[in-house]
Amino acid sequence: MDNELIKQCEAEAQKWLSPAFDAETQAEVKAMLDAEDKTALIDAFYQNLEFGTGGLRGIMGAGTNRMNKYIVGMATQGFANYINKAFAGKKDISVVVGHDCRNNSRLFAETVADIFSANGIKAYLFESLRPTPEISFAIRQLGAQAGVNITASHNPREYNGYKAYWDDGAQVLAPHDTGIIDEVNKVTIDQVKFEPNKDLIQIIGGEMDVDYLNAVHEALVDQEVINRQKDLCIVYSPLHGTGRVIIPAALRTWGFQNINVVNEQMSIDGNFPTVVSPNPENSEAMTLGMKLGTKLNADLVLASDPDADRLAVVCRDPKGEWCILNGNQTALMLSYYIIENKKKLGQLKGNEFMVKTIVTTETIAEIAQRNNVEIRDVYTGFKWIAREIKLSEGVKKYIGGGEESFGYLPFDKVRDKDSPASICLLCEIAAWAKDNGMTLYDLLMKIYLDYGFAYQNAISVTKPGKSGADEIKQMMEDFRKTPPASLGGSPVVCVKDYKTLKQVCQGVESDLDMPATSNVLQWFTADGTKISVRPSGTEPKIKFYVEVKGEMACPKCYPSATAEAQAKVDAIKKDLGL
Repeated sequence: MDNELIKQCEAEAQKWLSPAFDAETQAEVKAMLDAEDKTALIDAFYQNLEFGTGGLRGIMGAGTNRMNKYIVGMATQGFANYINKAFAGKKDISVVVGHDCRNNSRLFAETVADIFSANGIKAYLFESLRPTPEISFAIRQLGAQAGVNITASHNPREYNGYKAYWDDGAQVLAPHDTGIIDEVNKVTIDQVKFEPNKDLIQIIGGEMDVDYLNAVHEALVDQEVINRQKDLCIVYSPLHGTGRVIIPAALRTWGFQNINVVNEQMSIDGNFPTVVSPNPENSEAMTLGMKLGTKLNADLVLASDPDADRLAVVCRDPKGEWCILNGNQTALMLSYYIIENKKKLGQLKGNEFMVKTIVTTETIAEIAQRNNVEIRDVYTGFKWIAREIKLSEGVKKYIGGGEESFGYLPFDKVRDKDSPASICLLCEIAAWAKDNGMTLYDLLMKIYLDYGFAYQNAISVTKPGKSGADEIKQMMEDFRKTPPASLGGSPVVCVKDYKTLKQVCQGVESDLDMPATSNVLQWFTADGTKISVRPSGTEPKIKFYVEVKGEMACPKCYPSATAEAQAKVDAIKKDLGL
């Protein structure tokens, strides 16, 4: 173990034994200092939590690399300092503060509101937990200059997080992200103004819910379809989180009448007792929903993650068995329906555009291009999709955008992933499919037959702690130095490096047109396979996204096409040493 690193961490930890920190925190830090094994000390103090693609996020506990009221306090003091500088001279500066269902979320949200108010900034604090997209909506609705949402999204129960938003309702982008970090890094604990100015804290709730529900209704495409299929049997679970009230209410405002909730998962609980992990990407999280769906003979089962920005959908296959759609398939179906049905209803005027992330299925681009809808590729993270909406505001019409990690936004009143609107629209799609004698599964098969079959597989390699971060860094360096010559038996014909913004395709080097650099590599093979690799911005993981194209001649060919594609994915994994 690195003695120099241990000394550095011990010096940082000693600062946390001062009276500025409460007795419980001091005791936790002292235990780490006294322990013979210094691993916990190093993990807690080797770095400061930094803003990644989702803001601050980390395991709760004492330390500079942990989520606790002091790190939240220093982050908020720095954020407040930055806001006051950025909007110097403005009379009434305000922020919106929200939170999810996690342990300590309310404490952290109240701490954030207190510190903003102590710095002369009005804080609109939600009365209780609310979905992430409603926080984004409220910033725009109230004309606030910024916002903070306390959430760790779909992470395991020991995590919490801090999402920083700007005045457009989107998560913070450059130059504000680095500007805020610079201010945060200047802050010492004795500079944090924890004592609130109660006159500058306003509790908000029900009235914002009504405005948000009205906005969500704008994502509706065809009311007549819902009217005909209002008895569509829907099962929904909030996974103990913030969608529990809003999403059933949104479905009712759209006209759906047969909404059934998973009662065991309706309780607000940051320990998420009914799931191993509250992540709708994990099929295990959908078990109780599918059980209720079977009992009720439901048409589809849906869930939102704890902060209700991501969603999952389960439909029936031809045998009547439950089939969990992956994030690419969900985004594909939403994009297809929006374009096809807006076109049929005469709602496309020729100035519409869609956005997807570079790791999301290319079939969405194929659908858009064939229907003369502009498609834009952006980095992972919904702030980049929000940026495109802002750039074209008043000039072109955003009609949808998403990413493979179960996030989609079908309207422009919000600037983050929005599961309430997406779930409502998916139910409309299921109603439309039923109206046409299909299930959602049948519709997916139709899309594959019309636009080509593609199979996606996401591989996450977890490398926790300081040693893990070093390993991930080394893996990316090795891939850059020695890119693979072939993958899955097909030669690599194009390499894109978003860190250098250079691409080499068929031996010809050119520039990549992106708004910033990002630590992402992509390899494209001669047979149409796309592989993307990047370190996660919010978790100790390196992620590989594989998309393989294949042949599918009929709906019944789907299992064999999938098996062939998976065999190719397995070969690619072997080539990459995974």
